[in-house]
Amino acid sequence: MKRFIFSFLFISFSLAQFAQNNGYSIGVTIDGFANQSVILGHYFASQTLYPDDTAQFDDNNHALFEGDKSLGVGLYFIYLPSGQYFELVVGEDQHFTVETDSSDYVKNMKVFGSADNQIFFDFQQYMLSKQDEMKMLQETLKDSTYSEKQKEKIRSKITELNSEREKKVKEIVADNPGLFASRFLNATIDIEIPEAIKDDKAEAYKYYKKHYFDNFDLSDVSLLFTPLYEGKMKNYLDNMVIQMPDSLNKEIDFIIEKARADSAIFRYVLITLFNTYAKSQIMGMDAVQVHIADKYYIDEAWWSDQKFKDELKERVEILTPILIGKKAPDEQLRVVPKDHFIKAANDTALKKFPHAGYFMNISNVDAEYTVLVFWEANCSHCKKVVPDLYKIYQDTLSKSNIEVVAINTLFGEDGKEKWVDFVNRHKLYDWINAWNPYEYKYKINYDIRSTPQIYVLNKEKEIIGKKLGPENVLELITAYKKTKEKESE
Repeated sequence: MKRFIFSFLFISFSLAQFAQNNGYSIGVTIDGFANQSVILGHYFASQTLYPDDTAQFDDNNHALFEGDKSLGVGLYFIYLPSGQYFELVVGEDQHFTVETDSSDYVKNMKVFGSADNQIFFDFQQYMLSKQDEMKMLQETLKDSTYSEKQKEKIRSKITELNSEREKKVKEIVADNPGLFASRFLNATIDIEIPEAIKDDKAEAYKYYKKHYFDNFDLSDVSLLFTPLYEGKMKNYLDNMVIQMPDSLNKEIDFIIEKARADSAIFRYVLITLFNTYAKSQIMGMDAVQVHIADKYYIDEAWWSDQKFKDELKERVEILTPILIGKKAPDEQLRVVPKDHFIKAANDTALKKFPHAGYFMNISNVDAEYTVLVFWEANCSHCKKVVPDLYKIYQDTLSKSNIEVVAINTLFGEDGKEKWVDFVNRHKLYDWINAWNPYEYKYKINYDIRSTPQIYVLNKEKEIIGKKLGPENVLELITAYKKTKEKESE
């Protein structure tokens, strides 16, 4: 039997607000728990469990959960004093009783007054009857003494058992189309690819993707209150969609439009997808975050306070011009030549002097590819990354018409001194050393909130990569070249 650490997480809305207000009365009888507390709770979108109500077993081991407002339709659990729990469903009819025995909650379950739960437990008991056979077959597959021919027969039997399960679910759905238990069980069935295209990977993928949500209705709020919704949605976006912003944005639009059928689904989907891509460390996924924020969140997130939405709007305005594929902001920088660093090494006045060098715009860099690295001598991570990038520049980049502009982001005399000392210590003389001692607009335009930050630009000074490690720069440029070559064929 399952055990878990109970998570009393806060959510700002309850199931009750998504249900009709006819009240609920759920009786539970289990031997061995007299005069102890028991909890009724629900799932929300994933495996996380939320409590709804508490009751007390009486001397006869009977507990009653009841309330004036109906519970939302969904998958629930009864959490027992022993730390164990079992699941049940709450459909439209919320006045019922269940009786069982702690030796096996599912196997010994009796249901009174709930067609939904009768179906649900009948199916669970059916699955229990097949469990030992399936387990034995799966264990046999691991046995190295069996021949491949014997294992093929075992795999066929496993496929047969899975097909029987699917057939059973389809029968339940056909016989009970209006019940939540039918919709929930149907949502657990995977898409079956036609035999005619199973061996054609491209066609099988297209078919599977097209029919992925056939058994799972994204607009059904009751499925939100199960452990299935989040996994189903994220698996689709992570594994069925090409991991490029344009492809993801198209599919996210599809999911969000489906979610509009219910305010609870819309809120959950929008928050979840926004947070997922806002936290993503994958290069280029900020374009997805910007898309969700600009198209939906800023104007439609009624639950979010105005201050947050105003700040989000500012972030969108900053990020949009520096998304991959955009022309890099053409900032003016002051280039400091090699001799100045060498002369200033032991000259305090020269070391502090801010006007050394000459002005240059990023667009003036004459190279097939330009790497911008924003860094500062105070930054502990920069102390490793910058010398590592310089070595890569000397060994490979400089020999491939790739220029590096190393931009010191520290200000003032103190910043200049630290910069000069670091450059001299590591002899970073051969690439373009630059800064702007007069203003910091470039830090806003390139969203430099921490250092180091590396951007890679093509010949046209379009951003082709960012937030990279030094070791990834050449790899990215090589991959970009190959893509361009294929496009021109």
